[in-house]
Amino acid sequence: MSELRTDAPIQELCDHFGDWFEGGVKNCAGNAARMTKELYPYTSIFSPIRVNRMTIKNRVVMAPMGNLMMCEEYGRPSEKMIRYFVARAKGGVGLITSGLIPISDKIDPTITEVGGKVMMPRISPARTLMSGWRDLAQQCHGYGSRFFIQLTPGLGRVGPPTCLVQQTKFPVSASFNRNFYIPELPCLRLSDRKLTRIIKNAGQAAADAKACLIDGVYLHGHEGYLLEQMTNRAFNRRKLGKYADWQRFGLDMVKEIRRRVGPNYPIMYRIDLSLALNETYGGRMDQVASLKKFKNGRSVAETLDYMENLVKAGVDLFDVDIGCYDNWWLPHPPAGMPAGCFLPVSRIVKEHFAKKGIRSNAGVEVPVVAVGKLGYPDVSERALRSGDCDMVMLGRPLLADPEWCNKAYEGRVEDICPCIGCQEGCVNEFVEGGHIQCAVNARTGFEDSLPQHGPEPEKKKKIAVVGGGPAGIMFAVEAAKRGHTVELLEKSGKLGGRVVPGSVPAVKFDFKNYLDWLNEQVRQAQQLPNFTLRLSTPVTTEWLTEQKFDTIVFAVGTKNACPPIPGLDKVKAVQAVDLLVDPSLLGDAKKVVVAGGGVVGCETAYWLRYEQGREVKVVEMLPNFMQGVCTANRGHLLHYMEKAGVELYNCAKVTAFEPGKIHISRNVSKGAPDPYNTWQPLLPENIPNPLAPKLGPETREMVLDVDLVVLAMGGRPDDAAYYEALAANAAPEIYNIGDSFAGGRVLEANRAAFRLAEEV
Repeated sequence: MSELRTDAPIQELCDHFGDWFEGGVKNCAGNAARMTKELYPYTSIFSPIRVNRMTIKNRVVMAPMGNLMMCEEYGRPSEKMIRYFVARAKGGVGLITSGLIPISDKIDPTITEVGGKVMMPRISPARTLMSGWRDLAQQCHGYGSRFFIQLTPGLGRVGPPTCLVQQTKFPVSASFNRNFYIPELPCLRLSDRKLTRIIKNAGQAAADAKACLIDGVYLHGHEGYLLEQMTNRAFNRRKLGKYADWQRFGLDMVKEIRRRVGPNYPIMYRIDLSLALNETYGGRMDQVASLKKFKNGRSVAETLDYMENLVKAGVDLFDVDIGCYDNWWLPHPPAGMPAGCFLPVSRIVKEHFAKKGIRSNAGVEVPVVAVGKLGYPDVSERALRSGDCDMVMLGRPLLADPEWCNKAYEGRVEDICPCIGCQEGCVNEFVEGGHIQCAVNARTGFEDSLPQHGPEPEKKKKIAVVGGGPAGIMFAVEAAKRGHTVELLEKSGKLGGRVVPGSVPAVKFDFKNYLDWLNEQVRQAQQLPNFTLRLSTPVTTEWLTEQKFDTIVFAVGTKNACPPIPGLDKVKAVQAVDLLVDPSLLGDAKKVVVAGGGVVGCETAYWLRYEQGREVKVVEMLPNFMQGVCTANRGHLLHYMEKAGVELYNCAKVTAFEPGKIHISRNVSKGAPDPYNTWQPLLPENIPNPLAPKLGPETREMVLDVDLVVLAMGGRPDDAAYYEALAANAAPEIYNIGDSFAGGRVLEANRAAFRLAEEV
């Protein structure tokens, strides 16, 4: 990347790495997207750093994520939550940060559930709460890790609006802002009196944290949460009162914390250089009611000035990125965004601080933490060596592999389980009502109940595993490690199942790394005397019965759906997964229609447009594309498909085909959603939005020209072999896991496989 001016406007910054977003990783240079170890030993990552008067053993910071829905119902850190964080401390992380800890009880109603119960932990002088925090801090200290607690004044407009139904209370904000989840719902303006109470609460929480042996406090001032709502002119449009000065709330909070904890206690602040809303949406900022009032956000220069004042008030450490909830893929980079995507952002701050000679109140440099897909050791090491940042923040990579630091330090990079960027376990799981998990690490969030290595079984069994996708591989490898004799049987010549086609698009480089990791796990398992891999080996019930296995595990995946639509035989058609495996099936087709707007259909459409240069249309019968997919990943794909001219037809049913034509019937009523809407998330299906427009009866018959139809209409479990084996009593124990049980994601496949492998 070329150099950026430290006073560069955010548009220049976005343009600077826009080719990444719009072209995927085909423009990437070097090893930015691969798990390599060319820079080993990682002398920069594993060097100590001083923050205020505290020394942290290495430059790795665990991002604030993990305690949502993991505490006890009134806020005490539970054993589940403690074991989750301690696993990362044991894995070698230098600085661990908690997830959100609200300090605005009875002020922000979105942080409280019915009956005063909470989904996020609390800290207060109450001994019942303090004991949990003391246990957590001391156990992290046992592995040489520091622990900071992240305090938030509240959620405000990005909090769940269920408070209106459950508590008959409106959400709150800095000004009269629309709620993020239900824009038709207003958020009430907080009074100066209540804001002053929050500041006092922050000071008390910091004092409590210090008493609990917690090493520092960490203020959540980015992404559009309440602290940012108060300190960004996009959200704070107050004309009267002391907090009409958009910097004052944050500065007063830092000063109050510093007053309560003294000069030597570290204070960290999370901030975005810009919301980047104008740069994301352009003219839509004037057209979309949800966005109109947010046009005048903090500029880069204003943010840098605010950061200077925060240092004067007492801040010792920053982490910095760009974006907010309304362009959620920026602060939550999905699979398609590049490794190290926000290093230019941290460099801007570093260079500004150096130019101005900014020092903390302790007289030392103010470290800047870089964020954004830094789970590749070479990328992180290069960033530190080149001066892009002082520390690197890892979130999802440490969920995927809590031993990331230990493995990188030892040079075992190939053993690091890579994050696949799906955000289904780490974000979507708690959106849907669960707690944090990980698609590629079944122990994440279950460290309290699932052992890292299962005990040696009382009876060592002879086990057949039918199917070499993620579920089959995970089960086979883990069962073999426990001592069972395992045969992994795959009818094709490759391992990976649906991960193979899923890793073809350039923007799915994370998935390709995961495929490589799966193959590496099997390669290592083959060194065991009790593990056998058989590729290109279809099996029958008769053969399985003859082998006298103790246990048979079916993990054979799904069959592609192919609905009986009239005329399908009259057009050139191909299944999306087959096309990704063999792009030659595309031929000379110029106009391509993808039938099915789920994640497979949309990722294929993105690939067809950006990498194959075809004219692409996508037809989806549901009102929304990629229903159920994480907001960040969904928004990223929709935004860049729109930028590339991919035409999206929602509420549209394919009715017939004829040579060179596809007939669709589309609902065109006023209630039909905008298919390109990325500024408003989809609510979980069990939470209705009573204010949402209703679909009317108006439809329009349309005919689209097409050279090739790509079918992406999902699949159904391929469970015939399982039921046949059951009927034949082919083995004493027969199980069916992964997609052959229920079509799902890597998350469900891994979760079932690991649990079964530890207990069989």
